[in-house]
Amino acid sequence: MRCSVNKSKRMFRRPATASATPFRQNGAALLIVLFIVALVSILATEMGTRLQLQVQRVQNIKDNNQAYWYGIGAEQYAKTAILDIYELDDGKVSLAQPWVEPLQFPVAGGMLDVELEDAQNCFNLNALAKPEPSTTSTGTAVTEPPMVQAFTRLIQNLNGDDAYSAETFRDAVLDFLDDDMQTRIYGAEDEYYRSLPNGYLAANTLLTDISELRLVKGVNLQWLDKLLEQTCLLPKNTRLQVNINTLTEDHAPLLSALTGLTVSDAQNIISNRPEEGYDAVVDFLAEPILDTVTLTTQQQAWFTNTTEYFTLRTTARFNNAQFKMTALLFVTKGQQADVIQRRFGS
Repeated sequence: MRCSVNKSKRMFRRPATASATPFRQNGAALLIVLFIVALVSILATEMGTRLQLQVQRVQNIKDNNQAYWYGIGAEQYAKTAILDIYELDDGKVSLAQPWVEPLQFPVAGGMLDVELEDAQNCFNLNALAKPEPSTTSTGTAVTEPPMVQAFTRLIQNLNGDDAYSAETFRDAVLDFLDDDMQTRIYGAEDEYYRSLPNGYLAANTLLTDISELRLVKGVNLQWLDKLLEQTCLLPKNTRLQVNINTLTEDHAPLLSALTGLTVSDAQNIISNRPEEGYDAVVDFLAEPILDTVTLTTQQQAWFTNTTEYFTLRTTARFNNAQFKMTALLFVTKGQQADVIQRRFGS
């Protein structure tokens, strides 16, 4: 009897896991599906974002390229304008000519700003690499070449007449440019520059960029910016020729250094210059105020009324792109203008 009762109980007992297993399997499958959907959504979003970035990148490259070619087009315009100057005024270059005014051209999809500057109304520092020796002497000691003296005066005109710092920087620049290892009194050669925390070597050749002056011993940031406004670098050119017709009153310290006049007298010459500029250098040398100084033949050769080098500053805008370029143009005998140097960016 007991066996039959137990048997009946087993017949009516509900299995413990028979109905739970399918529910658990369905839940796991749902989680897997949701995980796959989430993963696919993340991948699709990432791919979409990358695609958008790639499309924008391609568009930016296209816009920058178009702006670049607008800048190259400005160079061609500048070449034509420069050659017109030589043809119309027999090579005389002055601030009374149309090229002085900045120009703005509307172009398809943007704007082109063009500014042409004389690159010879400044002191060419590369000329210090081979300064002509002095033709005079004081007793038994030969004086510094006139060009070196002029550079010293220029620094003193800008640094508050501090002779020691002017001579230190002058000697350091001369050592930085020359091709020997002989150190001037206040100068420096490789041994000095190698001893610095981040050592380097002197150039010992012509400079290629005005920013290299920051590497020279004795440079002072308090007057360096003023010096940069009065100086320049002409690639592979060791001549000093300053166009007297394109000097502004801001260049009075430079004219003072080249002539030996006071800064105020130099400023008077510039402000009273003929409106169309000097037709010849002899007209400039005939200025009465220059009778107070003696200019040697070497010093007189520093001045000219024409220009062989021009700086072209171009800003091209196309869509959302902006491209800036600075080009140095050289004019060969007034017949051909060529770009000899380009610098991109501000």
